[in-house]
Amino acid sequence: MPLLLVPALILLLVALVLLLWPLALWQRYRLGKARRRALPWVVALNAWASGVSLPLFVLAAWIGAQWIAGAAANALAGLLAGGLVGLLGLRLARFEREGAQLHVTPHPAIVLGPTVLVAARVLLAAGQAWHRAWHDAPLPLPWPWLADPASLWAMAGLLLGCHAVQAWGLRRRMRALRAR
Repeated sequence: MPLLLVPALILLLVALVLLLWPLALWQRYRLGKARRRALPWVVALNAWASGVSLPLFVLAAWIGAQWIAGAAANALAGLLAGGLVGLLGLRLARFEREGAQLHVTPHPAIVLGPTVLVAARVLLAAGQAWHRAWHDAPLPLPWPWLADPASLWAMAGLLLGCHAVQAWGLRRRMRALRAR
């Protein structure tokens, strides 16, 4: 009898995660667009960590391209698109200076976009798994590129590129503020 509790608890945990996922997405959006103080050491740590992550990501994509066709190209395209979104995010963000402190309020659309993209990609993967389990065939999509595993590299590149450009842009803006 106690052995039956383990699968029941695992199933309950999965159900709980699925039920709380919309709340987690809402919280991500709500907190992501909130005004926050830019702490210099956190901004510098974010910028340098993204600077380390970028070459590691490109190296991993190059290695992954040995098994997944188009992984490196999709990763680089995602990085480029993410960089452009990051520049747009810096342009649309509101920066407020209070003495020597800088406060940042990201634009809601720049926060909502990646959140919706990640949610849509997770739902697409769940739909693909469900369709393959019941019909033993891939899910027919209007854009077959989305079903390709290399599209995950593009999604990761988009998120990483956006974060890296925003982190380095914020660091640059803080250094200019400190120089004044």
